[in-house]
Amino acid sequence: MAMPSDTNASGDIFGGWVLSQMDLAGGIAAGQRAQGRVVTIAVDQMKFIRPVHVGDVLCVYAEVIRVGNSSMEIKLVCWALRHRYGHREKVTEAVFTMVAVDDSGKPRPVPKEI
Repeated sequence: MAMPSDTNASGDIFGGWVLSQMDLAGGIAAGQRAQGRVVTIAVDQMKFIRPVHVGDVLCVYAEVIRVGNSSMEIKLVCWALRHRYGHREKVTEAVFTMVAVDDSGKPRPVPKEI
């Protein structure tokens, strides 16, 4: 849920807060697919469509759209549930690139389809 401490001077939620929530969701999806630790290396096609307001619940949906040797592209789409109980509105979307890494932080292969 977006809180007052996450706002800019205009009262809208910081884009960085939204991006952080997306990074968390993308990391969960990529980590499940990679069966281990992942890191974010790029954010592409970030598009803010509508603002997020205090009291909105941000719903982040993730889909693995490409798997390479050690990298994955994760499509993230965010919807705001307005005022916790109101209508849903699409607010942003992006494609994150995540890389599977080992314990020393070096890229490692993503397991074949599981």
